[in-house]
Amino acid sequence: MAERLTNYLAGQWQAGSGAGITLSDPVLGTPLVEVDAKGLDLQAGFAFARSQAGPALRAIFFGAPTGYAGMLASPNLPARDAVALRMCSSAGEALPAEIGQRFTQHYGVEIIDGIGSTEMLHIFLSNQPGRVRYGTTGWPVPGYAIELRDDKGQPVAAGEVGDLYIHGPSSALMYWQNREKSQETFRGAWTKSGDKYVQNDDGSFTYAGRSDDMLKVSGIYVSPFEIESTLMQHPAVLEAAVIGVTDAEGLTKTKAFVVRKPGQQVSEEELKAFTKEKLAAYKCPRFFAFVDELPKTATGKIQRFRLREQEQQST
Repeated sequence: MAERLTNYLAGQWQAGSGAGITLSDPVLGTPLVEVDAKGLDLQAGFAFARSQAGPALRAIFFGAPTGYAGMLASPNLPARDAVALRMCSSAGEALPAEIGQRFTQHYGVEIIDGIGSTEMLHIFLSNQPGRVRYGTTGWPVPGYAIELRDDKGQPVAAGEVGDLYIHGPSSALMYWQNREKSQETFRGAWTKSGDKYVQNDDGSFTYAGRSDDMLKVSGIYVSPFEIESTLMQHPAVLEAAVIGVTDAEGLTKTKAFVVRKPGQQVSEEELKAFTKEKLAAYKCPRFFAFVDELPKTATGKIQRFRLREQEQQST
């Protein structure tokens, strides 16, 4: 019997990938099943799909990092032999290495993490099946070129953080009736994404954060994503978001908003000690806040600007 495939689309990622997956389904001949990632009723979803297709079913699951983290923390996470996954895909936010590694260890399949944008209408950086380096966004997709540039538009040195520029055939021409933003984003044949990246020795690219989320601490740029990924390595942490706050002396310090896993406890002192073992001192959060959830978009992206607004209103 020929192998049958089903696409699973986590609810958080509908806006980001739903159209692309739906358009591809008639070509692939695979049905689309939407899974409520917030409810995490994965056992029932996979059981239903298997009852419809029998043992020949192998699923392709599309989700966001928030959903994968929640799944791994859920007491109802299906065992490996309870599902039949072919591969998984992640987008919306950069996938922390620890989440990808734990998921692959549990299910024996890779999560393919990549980045695209509305302006490019296509993924332009991505890991590939059989070539996954967790903690990175992978390599340029064929047909696309990538450059990292400094604030003056010049190429950055190897290993340095720079603004991500993309060259490819799918780029938009402009923003409708927004000349200023068009001039900022579309630079001749290149498109400026608004993301910060660093290129690794193997040619892959590692996400450093959105340009408007980057922090300058002690005169050095700090990536919130690096700190957040480190915090999420702690066994009691489900999610984290980091912003910059101004201390009594007018200096920028890092503050971490932390969501604990259900039933887990961890103190501010424990997390400070944990991060000091893994990060340079100037990157370690100076302040912590424990919250029930983080503000997010409909597609699962953390809204750090909401946290900055809350801080400003509370001071």
